[in-house]
Amino acid sequence: MAAVVVVGAGVGGLAAAARLAAAGHRVTVCEATDSAGGKLGWYERDGYGFDTGPSLLTMPEVFEDLFAATGGPLAAAVTLRRLDPIARYRFADGTTLDAHSDEAAFLAELDARLGAGTGEQWRRLDGRARRAWAASEQPFLHNPVSLPALAGLAVRRPGALAAVAPGATLRGLGRRHLTDPRLRMMLDRYATYTGSDPRRAPAVLVTVPHAERRFGGWYVQGGLRLLGRAIAGRAAERGAVIRTGTPVAQITRTPGGRVDGVRLADGVLLPADIVVSGVDAARLYEGAPAERPGRRGARPLVDHPASRRRLRRLAPSLSGFVLLLALRGRTPGLAHHTVLFPADYDAEFDAVFGGRLPRDPTVYVAAPDDPVTAPPGDEAWFVLVNASPHAHPRSGDSTSDSDDGHGHGHGGSGSGLDWDRPGLVDAYARRILDLLAERGLDVRERLRWYRAVSPADLARATGAPGGAIYGVSSNGPRSAFLRPRNRSPVPGLFLVGGSAHPGGGLPLVTLSAKIVAEMIGPA
Repeated sequence: MAAVVVVGAGVGGLAAAARLAAAGHRVTVCEATDSAGGKLGWYERDGYGFDTGPSLLTMPEVFEDLFAATGGPLAAAVTLRRLDPIARYRFADGTTLDAHSDEAAFLAELDARLGAGTGEQWRRLDGRARRAWAASEQPFLHNPVSLPALAGLAVRRPGALAAVAPGATLRGLGRRHLTDPRLRMMLDRYATYTGSDPRRAPAVLVTVPHAERRFGGWYVQGGLRLLGRAIAGRAAERGAVIRTGTPVAQITRTPGGRVDGVRLADGVLLPADIVVSGVDAARLYEGAPAERPGRRGARPLVDHPASRRRLRRLAPSLSGFVLLLALRGRTPGLAHHTVLFPADYDAEFDAVFGGRLPRDPTVYVAAPDDPVTAPPGDEAWFVLVNASPHAHPRSGDSTSDSDDGHGHGHGGSGSGLDWDRPGLVDAYARRILDLLAERGLDVRERLRWYRAVSPADLARATGAPGGAIYGVSSNGPRSAFLRPRNRSPVPGLFLVGGSAHPGGGLPLVTLSAKIVAEMIGPA
């Protein structure tokens, strides 16, 4: 039996704790905030309730495997509801399209809405995606990343390498297979599922829409926050101790360099044979930036210069700007998920990856039909737009008095902007409400109240540097191999979560926990 300390009670950390406790280890989880679940947050006010993080569950088999491996079925812990359509898309020209969960209905919808032949084009693209999935699922999603292993795969199955298409981008793949610009726009959007730019993201991300359609899109009745609560409950049932309100200041090491515990913020030492870090890799290796200019941020949890240099070669993922809308009445015929596309998708990507506000962004609306989310007869909307991560202005930076709040001169440095600038959040919230109206969903007269959550708020609430939702982006053909490994170079230290292999999103962070648990092995 090993003494294991898990740093962070996000989904990755909780899943690792559940698996390791079930394997017989003595596990303690230290979470800095007052609740477990990480980005699976919940906000409630005046009878309205909102998931503040993920609003769609894919690849439920990953969670079924987690619960089966740790003592009982997923169905006994949460109730999943399959969504149909998975999403409703609205384009700038007024076209609407339902992504039906049934494949034949979806392909027929493409032909009816976008023109004859588009369904066949998507079917052929999905055939390519199916081959890429078959080539990459086991060696990449279920195992530690390994260049020799993937090189061996290329030798044993030369067709697998062609399916993965190293060096090609998701945008390039769409251009080769899809003629309708709206269909290309749909494909491009899946790069944002990993916080990435489709113009730079690898073509293998075509497996994301394939997995969504193959395994379905699901909602957890009562809110996705219940999934985090269920995983925490399973970890506790297996004997893990979950300590909230317990920030870790340092991962301690022996004179030989192996981890031997953690030092809490109050100075208390917790000994450990193994430490599993579920915090963002940037927080682990670089420390947390100061919350205000001129202040000193938190130091790295562990000092490892080579890992710090490697991490700095990666770009942060997208963040998000969120509006929680408490609305009177209900919207007839509204889908669970609605995506409102702009006329110019590239302008949006140029802005968010360039540290500016997009004037005309894609707007995503989640409006669950669930009694826990609103009083009878009313509805609660979670509205999300892509956003640059939060970054304080450098010393000496200034902003112009002519800034208009729409993407010019917000003190951004690098790929982020200063979301704490006075007046910016409220001005952008009003812009998003106006944009909803322009695109046919005018709720301004029905609005009881709204709450805005900026990337700066996300950073403070979750500990993710800059509020980057998915840790690091998948921009670039080698990004998967530059992502921090699950086995750290520091002996006894392992990484789970969205910034580590295999990536961000609920299924992948849960798979990272399985990979780490198998590396550590049973007691």
